[in-house]
Amino acid sequence: MDMNWSPTLNTRGFAYPFNKLTNMLSSKDFWENIYKTKKTEELSWTEEYPAVSLSFIDCLDLPKSAAIVDIGGGESKLPETLLKAGFENITVLDISENSIERAKSRLGEKAEKINWIIEDILDFDCSVRFDYWHDRATFHFLTEPEQISSYIKQAERLINPNGFITIGTFSKSGPEKCSGLPVIQYDEYSLIKSFSNSFKKLKCELHDHETPFHTRQNFIYCSMQKI
Repeated sequence: MDMNWSPTLNTRGFAYPFNKLTNMLSSKDFWENIYKTKKTEELSWTEEYPAVSLSFIDCLDLPKSAAIVDIGGGESKLPETLLKAGFENITVLDISENSIERAKSRLGEKAEKINWIIEDILDFDCSVRFDYWHDRATFHFLTEPEQISSYIKQAERLINPNGFITIGTFSKSGPEKCSGLPVIQYDEYSLIKSFSNSFKKLKCELHDHETPFHTRQNFIYCSMQKI
């Protein structure tokens, strides 16, 4: 992977040393604690309706049988919205069991129609290959080159030929941290460049996400197709 581009890593104003934060990020316990101690409305990434993600999906004209995976989906309402739209093969992967259990509880019997996987995406392995890979606000938590490279290799390996990927990350006008952890901010060039070895750009779009506590976070979304 070409790493000559320079996404922005923000490390200002943290209460912990960087290496401690990195260790926290690698720990499943950190995310389990987040979903154990905070209500849905206390999580900045919560959105009532995944309008931007759905607009990107609509542009792809995917068949209802398409194998879709939502990376870091947790409590996202995207999977249930896709169910309502008639999609039949939806997988949610999240490192936090607590987040998935909360989503299952909300969905009730409908949860049985979704494949739930509790796993770190960097360690994930399965025989299934996906037609569409969706990630809103997971990729920007990967701050080490090795993590970024590993994630991209996972996408290359697990997405079918001619399949699609949509990544939503904090833009360079977005937050400098999230849940006390450092993030990498991207613009269109750096996000597309990250995946350019195996994916071609379809479209990118900036979006202001309004948090449950009425602040705004600027995201960059990019949709790509596997070459």
